[in-house]
Amino acid sequence: MAETTSAFEQVASDGSRCDIERAVAREVPIAVEPGGVGYAVLMASDEDLEDLAYGFAWAERLVGRPDQIEHLALHRTEQGVVMRIGLAFEVLERVHERVRHRTSESSCGLCGIENLEQALRPLPRLPDPPAADERAIFAALAALRDHQPLNRATGGVHAAALCAADGTIRLVREDVGRHNAFDKLIGAMLRGGLDWDGGFALLSSRCSFELVEKAVLAGCPRLVTISVPTELSLRRAREANLDLYVLARGDSVLHAL
Repeated sequence: MAETTSAFEQVASDGSRCDIERAVAREVPIAVEPGGVGYAVLMASDEDLEDLAYGFAWAERLVGRPDQIEHLALHRTEQGVVMRIGLAFEVLERVHERVRHRTSESSCGLCGIENLEQALRPLPRLPDPPAADERAIFAALAALRDHQPLNRATGGVHAAALCAADGTIRLVREDVGRHNAFDKLIGAMLRGGLDWDGGFALLSSRCSFELVEKAVLAGCPRLVTISVPTELSLRRAREANLDLYVLARGDSVLHAL
């Protein structure tokens, strides 16, 4: 279960008080170990973790094909979850190369420059997207809540949705972290052999540059986010030819030019 209940004292504006119980989203540490290497610790909702493993490995460019993940083991402990991702031999060096850039063992300036370069690695350029019909965006926005059971229960998690060209929602993943939710969606698509098929991704979050990069690396032609973008996310989207819509509301949306 990705939710639990907790006790609260509800205080009203008139000073009255009462005890209530409310559903809250679970958040646990996930230790990611690709190829036997301690790589990262994510704070995430502990469901759909197989999807998270595939999406995370893809977003980190550790694999270029789903079959390069040869096996996956999840070990649940009192402290959290250890996610062991078995990788094909041909991509193991990618893990060690990324770890070398993620860990700075010296205070010299060169290490910092190398890490900055890794943080903003070149992105592939996407083909021109199919013609947009903004009515599809509004249709997806109107339907999204019905596909967010965890958020309906807790009011505290993000969603990432795969939407068809007409706005029909095909698949949704939820998580306390917006990055994790998108990784889970991409991982579920990889595992299920799903493609964008002229559709788009809808995210219930602000548009950070990491989400733009995840969309580009997943071949997503169009990204829609409910909240604001950063300057860097706009720049990276333009560089990669990602069609970007932000501040999506029921009555308006901004198309980044």
